[in-house]
Amino acid sequence: MNILVAFAIGVLFGLGIMFAGMANPAKVLNFFDIAGAWDPSLAFVMGGALIVTFVGYRLTLGRAGPALADRFHLPTKTALDARLVGGSAVFGVGWGLAGFCPGGALPALGAGVPAVYWFVLAVIGGMFAAKAMQRALQT
Repeated sequence: MNILVAFAIGVLFGLGIMFAGMANPAKVLNFFDIAGAWDPSLAFVMGGALIVTFVGYRLTLGRAGPALADRFHLPTKTALDARLVGGSAVFGVGWGLAGFCPGGALPALGAGVPAVYWFVLAVIGGMFAAKAMQRALQT
């Protein structure tokens, strides 16, 4: 049951990304082009997502427990550290250079654009590289 719910949520997210135009890297890159062909639509998509998330968290966390799990799985770490800030910076630079974030790239895989496939492969490679770097730093 949980896998079907996760799948349905993923489809809903993908449809939202596609309908909002956020799977189009030109739309995302134009958001970052403040001095040129600036397109503020990404800010409206993010703002809408923040409003829905805020309301959803308030309604969900007001319940006694989740519907499909024994407890809520919420983050416990609240401190800002170098790993979080550095990872966020690398993510932002990659997003700004490519015009894709992973959330927008995954639904765009169905469009058949080769750049999307390369981007997703690079993201997977980056995940493996980060894990290897993390292991190397722990020893």
